[in-house]
Amino acid sequence: MKITKLGRAALIAGVGSILLASCAANEGTSGGEAVEGGVTGTIEATGASSQTAAQEAWVAAFLEANPESDVIYEPTGSGVGRDNFLAGASNFIGSDRAFNEEELAAGGFGSCTTDDIIEIPVYISPVAVIFNIDGVDSLNLDAETIAGLFAGTITNWNDPAIAEQNPDAELPDLAVSPVHRSDASGTQETFTAYLEATAADVWTYEASDEWPIQGGEAAQGTSGVVDRVGGGQGTVGFADASQAGDLGTVAVQVGEEYVPFSPEAAAELVAGATQEEGRGDADLVFDVDPAAAADGAYPIALVSYLIGCTSYEDPEVAATVQAYFSYVASAEGQDAAAENAGSAPINDDLRSQIEDAIALIQVEG
Repeated sequence: MKITKLGRAALIAGVGSILLASCAANEGTSGGEAVEGGVTGTIEATGASSQTAAQEAWVAAFLEANPESDVIYEPTGSGVGRDNFLAGASNFIGSDRAFNEEELAAGGFGSCTTDDIIEIPVYISPVAVIFNIDGVDSLNLDAETIAGLFAGTITNWNDPAIAEQNPDAELPDLAVSPVHRSDASGTQETFTAYLEATAADVWTYEASDEWPIQGGEAAQGTSGVVDRVGGGQGTVGFADASQAGDLGTVAVQVGEEYVPFSPEAAAELVAGATQEEGRGDADLVFDVDPAAAADGAYPIALVSYLIGCTSYEDPEVAATVQAYFSYVASAEGQDAAAENAGSAPINDDLRSQIEDAIALIQVEG
């Protein structure tokens, strides 16, 4: 599904309360608000499907404030988004992982006139472990058990490792059917990073945006995984929590307690993260360590980025990207995403850093 001006009426109908809160975006130029009269460029993006619900809210509100502009966002998955950005096929992208040091050193970002890019973390969300078992709505699981479900060492839902942690659950004699992403996915990398950091004895693979195991079911995008899990019995997968719907979900063990996913618990994990060293002023990338999750923090949290150029060939594109990024990072934009997607709004300190990075986008020809 592309999110564009053509779908504006449907989007506005779905996020009407959000738009009321963002009407002030027509006034002034600070705090992520659009310039008076609005920008007029058309910008096209691909990328993270995890951001779909947030992008729906952001695009609808931004177009309401800037009626002469157009923003086209197609949730292709993070890997495709990064490939498109390198090829010059997207003005900006959403990605559940930033470009790594090797990719940055190689440069060649076809969307940009230089190799200097902007990467800003604007979407923080828990990644839910989802399952479909009749009569079971939630489970408590530790990292080793979650790893076993996906590594193939736990093959039945009445396995003692599950039963011992859920003595009140009626667990069926039912085969486990794990579902993963078929496409390169930052959500997938977030999940495998969690497994690598917390259950290395069971999960013997490195974190990767591509699934490292042969077998299991594969599905395209976040929506594909959710559909595949929901359409089966005994299925288990992982997805951005905003799209978990009515599926069963897992409370993950941290210390002595089991922590259900929530925006607040995800924010607690990210609050302890440090910024990666050696990156440029516009490159705000954070190192999130699931193994260091504090009590009460949900340990599988996605930090998803908007990625663009600091210099574009077309000044109108540059101005529109800058205005859009500013709205997304603003308090209004973050509240809109929280309401529509259940994400955790960024704090004021991080917003200040992001605003400084956005200001580095060159909007003059």
